[in-house]
Amino acid sequence: MSTTTLSNRGTKEKIPSKNLTTIDTYGNTFKVPDYTIKDILSAIPKHCYERSLLYSLHFVARDIIAMSIISYVGHRFIPQVEFAGYEQLSTLVRGALWFGQSYLMGLFGFGLWILAHECGHGAFSDYQNVNDVVGWVLHSYLIVPYFSWKFSHAKHHKATGHLTKDMVFIPYTKEEFVEKSGFDKVSDIMEDSPIWSFTVLVFQQLAGLQTYLLINATGQSYEGYSKIGKSHYTPSSPVFDKNQWWYIVLSDIGILLAFTGVYQWYKIFGFHAMLINWFLPWCWVNHWLVFVTFLQHTDPTMPHYRDSEWTFARGAAATIDRDYGFIGQHIFHDIIETHVLHHYVSRIPFYNAREASAAIREVMGEHYRYEGENMWFSLWKCMRMCQFVDDDKDDSKGVMMFRNVNGVGPVKPKD
Repeated sequence: MSTTTLSNRGTKEKIPSKNLTTIDTYGNTFKVPDYTIKDILSAIPKHCYERSLLYSLHFVARDIIAMSIISYVGHRFIPQVEFAGYEQLSTLVRGALWFGQSYLMGLFGFGLWILAHECGHGAFSDYQNVNDVVGWVLHSYLIVPYFSWKFSHAKHHKATGHLTKDMVFIPYTKEEFVEKSGFDKVSDIMEDSPIWSFTVLVFQQLAGLQTYLLINATGQSYEGYSKIGKSHYTPSSPVFDKNQWWYIVLSDIGILLAFTGVYQWYKIFGFHAMLINWFLPWCWVNHWLVFVTFLQHTDPTMPHYRDSEWTFARGAAATIDRDYGFIGQHIFHDIIETHVLHHYVSRIPFYNAREASAAIREVMGEHYRYEGENMWFSLWKCMRMCQFVDDDKDDSKGVMMFRNVNGVGPVKPKD
């Protein structure tokens, strides 16, 4: 059945095709879900929507206290590490311990980022003004423009998996991938070497967030705008609505205040204290954000949709839950393990998300995606296998699956 429209009081409502199937990157049959968002929402227990300001604030306090304790212990004991007669060894061990301190602080720093993200969705508490103040402070400290992110991220949730309306991690189509490469067809493109994939991966993990915020990298292309013109820091960016102008300015003010605070930190306590307690943990937060979000929206089993076949229910299902063990559940506030639910209902607080996730899995059935393999392996696999999307000109009618030129997986792209 092809896509049709029905008249409803003078307007037209898109009715997507039913019973669509295509082939994923592994060569397995992918069935497009046909259930509705109403089916999903009706399965979630009402108490899962309940939010507690005090309970949410205690997680903010917990993460800040954890970072403070890690910093205190590190600065108290690491300088005392000394191996008599082995100065170089002492220096190496102290360096490794300082690195470990920054890593641990970065874990809880990303926990704070997730709590600010909850604020942006209104899942933190019933009081949106409180949510915005807490979110603005936490995100600004982590050099993320709070309102800018909140507005663009809301659009991402409204159009997840939509090739022309989603806001981040927009894959190339086969045609775009070929045009970018400078060749005439896919089969002429040389395989990417593992070294090249690794180089791209390192850049993505270290600079992916900031290039997205600064120039909208991996986001939608906007004709007629410069890279800075579509930045999250530019109030007139096409990413935002005109009535959001002053909120973007307020976001920028938060960033400037954060940089001012960091500079004062450096002047009072010195470069080393600023490096270990803020800059390196901040780098880790940047890494974790890209690591987590990339793997939530990229997998060889996962589709993207052209407008004709996209629905909110299908787009939200084009996400995947993964497992990061103790860190994922207790420090990253279950953002990895319950992300599919989060895309269906983002206002459910993370501490109720596991119960709500179990409920919607009963409706989703085979369309629920979970991958329990090591996430570092998944990162490498997705980088090699998920280079562009294509519908292979079959009966999928705009259901786009990942393909690659590396011959990874049984499905090879057609010319």
